Amino acid sequence: MHTEHLIQMANSIGDFFAAMPDADEARADLATHIQRFWEPRMRRGILEHLDKAHGEGLNAIVLQALQQHRARLA
Repeated sequence: MHTEHLIQMANSIGDFFAAMPDADEARADLATHIQRFWEPRMRRGILEHLDKAHGEGLNAIVLQALQQHRARLA
């Protein structure tokens, strides 16, 4: 799967969770969504992008969620 598509998908998910009033809960729920619904290769792809390009193109909430909850997404 192309990295650009993963970024777009992650940002769309992030837009949904960004509307939540509790930012910590939003980041945790975003990470949970990715953990549950993304295939392992998709999760690996977005984490590789985080490592190689420092998450370029990711919305702030997505970047923070990936960084904070990386261990359970790997």
